[in-house]
Amino acid sequence: MSSRCSGTSGGEERPTTVITGATSGIGRETARILLREGAHVVVVGRKSAGPEQLSRSLRMEVQGSSVSWAVADLSRMEEVRSLAGDLRKRFPRIHALVNNAGAIFSKRQETPEGFERTWALNVLSPFLLSNLLLPTLAAAAPARVVNVASEAHRRARLRWEDLEGRRHYSGWRAYSQSKLALLLVTYELAKRWEGKGVTVNAVHPGFVRTRFGHNNPGLWGGTLRLAERLFAISPERAARTVAPLVTAGEWERVTGGYFIRNRAVRSSPASTDREASARLFRTLSQQVGLSDTRLDPPSGPATA
Repeated sequence: MSSRCSGTSGGEERPTTVITGATSGIGRETARILLREGAHVVVVGRKSAGPEQLSRSLRMEVQGSSVSWAVADLSRMEEVRSLAGDLRKRFPRIHALVNNAGAIFSKRQETPEGFERTWALNVLSPFLLSNLLLPTLAAAAPARVVNVASEAHRRARLRWEDLEGRRHYSGWRAYSQSKLALLLVTYELAKRWEGKGVTVNAVHPGFVRTRFGHNNPGLWGGTLRLAERLFAISPERAARTVAPLVTAGEWERVTGGYFIRNRAVRSSPASTDREASARLFRTLSQQVGLSDTRLDPPSGPATA
């Protein structure tokens, strides 16, 4: 399966923001906020009907809004590359990328490309997509990348000897490790992209009612559903912590930050290990086939 994009070709008069995992929850509500603020939003989702239906719904809901959509399974690097190629052809300038797609899996699964699914979706995908879209982000400078992280990172460490849980797998540990890795990626990209006019920040939106983890059967899924009912905040509230990192003027030049409730906070010591972030960058580059000194040109099919 390859990615598909459709909708208007960009609203060059409006700032263009790409949001992954946009068909529900935080992504959907962030799209609403940005559309009301006059952005052109590209909503990206995995299932073919979801993004197209959402784009139609948002156009009806937000008068005068400009919305495009794209379909890609971001756990598959082939589709990430295809999506990036489509987006680069359609939008010569992208002003913001919100890497929101993510998941947790109670049992170990592998993608058709042989990656553990949590690692592929939560780490490899935002790493690869951000790098492949750098030329179009830099062309729109000042531009921003926002990675949706989690406080779960504080309990994690990188298991270099078994990053993908081949020897021993725990769903929660895999998820926590992936969010630690995403913060390391955030800080490394912020450092590497200094002077390019593209900021990279991360945000913990809170524990949100997004049906997160409901894909898991049995006790796992039941526990997450109960916790969500008792403790989670609304997607609308969570989105109000994500959208400002895309639009707020006071954060236009802030990069390499970690935000909770619209405030910059310190992440865990493990997430700020400069040696680890450089090592992880090299490891991820090898896994997805990116040169450390230049980007492979993305290849994608014609736009639908």
